[in-house]
Parts: sequence; structure tokens; C-alpha cells
Amino acid sequence: MSKKRERNTKGKIINAAWDLFYEQGYDDTTVEEIIEKSGTSKGSFYHYFEGKDALLGSLSYIFDEEYERLQDTLNDKMSSFDKLLYLNSELFSMIEDRIDIDLLTRLYSTQLITKGEKHLLDSKRLYYKLLRKIVSEGQKANELTLDMTVNEIVKLYAMCERALIYDWCLCNGEYSLYSYAKSVMPVFLSRISM
Repeated sequence: MSKKRERNTKGKIINAAWDLFYEQGYDDTTVEEIIEKSGTSKGSFYHYFEGKDALLGSLSYIFDEEYERLQDTLNDKMSSFDKLLYLNSELFSMIEDRIDIDLLTRLYSTQLITKGEKHLLDSKRLYYKLLRKIVSEGQKANELTLDMTVNEIVKLYAMCERALIYDWCLCNGEYSLYSYAKSVMPVFLSRISM
């Protein structure tokens, strides 16, 4: 099976699962429903995932899909700082609209206790590649500080995002993640701007 076909099959399963999780809740979604909605087979499902719980770690895939879409919408005339803020606000808007907060909470808790792969920290993800590209361009254009390395700035940005998501989960979504981040992210990131 080609890599692209494998990625498409896995992506179909992940997208179907997260749609169902959002629509009817994690506990009320069965593997059979995921297979049916994704238009794949039981063999394909179990080729990629040991079971429904294994899908919790796949949220980073959904995030990266959103970043893939967003990178095509970035305006070249925007400063690097503004690109980072744009990516954040678009992702957080998507999270509020499409991701069940209980699932997000579950994902964060599994990432805290897992002894295996921590998907959110995988530096090979599109998320980190895109951030490194924007930060590197920003430093070359003298828009972002040179007092920190590209990786230090990316780590700071990612930590700020995770902190906001974590707090939103702790507060059970009692405020708008999108609106709060829009006012707080510039403050968090003010140190990186020139």
C-alpha cells in the first residue's frame, strides 16, 4: 500500500472518529460506527489502532490537518508575529467548534501519564515544522528577537498554547478559548517581538 493511500485511510478513520466523538460522545461511539462512517474496513481500523482508546492520541493529526489547511491561507504581507497569532486564533476557533472538551481533557491526561509516545511533543509534526519556518523567517526579517533560538521561540509558543488549552479544560470550557487567547497570546509572546 502506498504511503499516500495509507495516510488517507488512517486520516479517514481519525476524522470519522473525531466527528462521531463530537456528535455523540466518546463513550457512546463504537468502533463499528467509526468503521462505517470512515468507509474503511475492520482490518484497516485494527491495522492502525489497537482500539478506540488509541484514537485519543490522534488529535494531533487533526490539529496538523488544520495547520496544513491554514498554511495555504497565510498572507505573505503579515509579520511573522501576526502569522503566529493568526494560526493560534484559527486553531482555537476550530477546537471550540469541533473538539469535545471532555475528549481534549482526556487527551491531555493521557499525554501526562503515558510512558510511550507523546504525540503533542513530536517535533516532526507539521505544527512544529510550520512554526520553525515562520519563526526563522521572522528572525531573518528582524521581526522576531534574535536573543532566543528558533527552537526556544517555538517551544515558548507551543507551551503558551498548551497552557491556554489546559486551563480551558480545567475550567470546563466556561469561557471562550478563542476570545481569551486573542487577548492573552500577544502578552505571552511579547518577548519574541522586535
